Amino acid sequence: MRATATTDAAAHTSADTVVVGLVEGEGVPHDVDDGALRALVDAGEAKARFKHLAVAHAAGKRWVLVGLGERERLDDERLRVAAALALGRARELGARVLCWELPHKLRDGHPARAVVEGTVMAAYRFAGFKRRDGHDDPEEDGLQELIVSDHEDRGDAVARAVVVAEAVNAARDLQNTPANLMTPTTLAERARALEGVEVEVVDRAGIEALGMGAFAAVAQGSEQEPALLVLRYEPAGAHGPVLGLVGKAVTFDSGGISLKPGQKMADMKYDMSGGAAVVEAVGAIARLGLPVRVIGVVGATENLPSGRSVKPGDVVTAKNGLTIEVNNTDAEGRLVLADCLAHAVDLGAERLVDVATLTGGVVVALGSTYAGLMANDDAWADEVVGAATEAGELLWRLPLHEEYADLVKGTVADLNNAPEGRKASSIVGGEFLVRFAGDVPWAHLDIAGTAWDVGRPYAAKGGCGVMVRTLVALAERAAAG
Repeated sequence: MRATATTDAAAHTSADTVVVGLVEGEGVPHDVDDGALRALVDAGEAKARFKHLAVAHAAGKRWVLVGLGERERLDDERLRVAAALALGRARELGARVLCWELPHKLRDGHPARAVVEGTVMAAYRFAGFKRRDGHDDPEEDGLQELIVSDHEDRGDAVARAVVVAEAVNAARDLQNTPANLMTPTTLAERARALEGVEVEVVDRAGIEALGMGAFAAVAQGSEQEPALLVLRYEPAGAHGPVLGLVGKAVTFDSGGISLKPGQKMADMKYDMSGGAAVVEAVGAIARLGLPVRVIGVVGATENLPSGRSVKPGDVVTAKNGLTIEVNNTDAEGRLVLADCLAHAVDLGAERLVDVATLTGGVVVALGSTYAGLMANDDAWADEVVGAATEAGELLWRLPLHEEYADLVKGTVADLNNAPEGRKASSIVGGEFLVRFAGDVPWAHLDIAGTAWDVGRPYAAKGGCGVMVRTLVALAERAAAG
C-alpha cells in the first residue's frame, strides 16, 4: 500500500473515500454539501463515541465517520484502533484510495504515524496456502493508497510509519509461516535479504566451536541445521552506545523430551517471534538510515525430541563458562538466549535488549495487554519503557531480587534452568538470563502473551509483530541522544 501526505483538504484529494474522526463535543471539522456530515450526526447515525462508525455519500465521495471519544483520552493507540476500524468499513465499500483527515489541534503523540500504522497493520493478510479462484483475489479489491491530510506537512512522519509498519507485517509473515517452511535456514535467508545490513550465519559446528553449549544442547535433537544469526548495522556517522538486540527464534517448540501437551502445539511455530522482531527491526533501522550502531544476535533452532535430544538432568556449559542443569527441556528459550546474550557482549554491545516468548507465567500475570520487562539497570529500563510507550506497546516491569536469584541456583551445576514449584516463573527466567549480560545494561522482554492472537483491531489473530516498533523507537532515541 502506498502512503502519502498532503496539506490539501481531504475533499480536494483524489481519494474515493475519506475518514473523518469525531471528537466528543466538537462537531464535524470540515463539512461538505451544505452540512451532509453534520446532518448524519444530528440524526444520531454518526456518533463521537469511540469506535462508532457511520457512512455518508457527499461531494462525489464516500465519508466514513469514526468516533474518537473524549479529546483528553485521544492518544496514538486510539487513532490506531480507529484507523483499523475505518479501514474495515472502507474495504466493505470497495475503497481504492483512502484519505484520513487528521483531527485538529493534536499537540501530543504522533497522530500521522498512528493512522498509517493502524491502517497498514490492519490491511495485513497472511497469504497462506489456500487455493484462490478469480473471485477471491486480494489484489482485486484491496486498498491501493492511503493519503494523510493535515494542515501541517506530515510527509516525514508518514514515510517513517510506512517503513515501521511494513517491518511489523514482515515479522508477522515470519511468525505465521508453518514451521516446516520457516526453518532456521529460512529465517537466515530472510536476514540475508535485508538491505544495508551485514549478516553472518553460523552453523551447528560453528555454534559448538564458539563454546555455545547451551544453545547447541537445544539444537541437538533436531535434524534441521540451527543458525546463529549476527546482524550488523554500522552506518557512517553513527553515535551513541552500541545496541545489542537479541532474539529467541525457536522455529518450532515441541518441548523436547519434556513434551508439551498436544493441544495448541501447532501454534508453537510462533516461538520464534522474538527473533522475527529483531530481524525486521534491524532491517527497518537500516531503511530509516538511523545514525546508530546495532548488533543483532538471533538464535534459531527447533526444539524436538529424538535419540539425540538433551535430557532432563543433563548438564551443559554456556559460552561464558557457567554450567547449567537442564531440569526441563521445555525451558529451552533461556538456554538459547543465554549464549546469544553472552555472544552479543563479546561482540561489543554496550546496551542489551532481548526479546523472547519465554514463559507461560507472563501470560498468567499480564495476559495479552502488557509484555513483561526485567532489567539490571534502572536508567536503561526507563529508556526501554519510554521507547515502548512512544511506540504504543505496553511493558510492565517485574522485579529481580536475591531471593528469586536463589531459585535458579543449581544442585550439581552453577544454575538450573527450571526450578521446581514454578514460583515466579517469569521472573525466574529473567534471573537466569541476567547472569549472561555481564556488566552491560540489559533488559529482557517476555512477549509470550503479546506475540500471538492479541485481539486488537489492527492485529486480531496470529502473529502481531510485537516489539518491532519498540526496538525501532529505542534506536531512534539512541540516535537522538
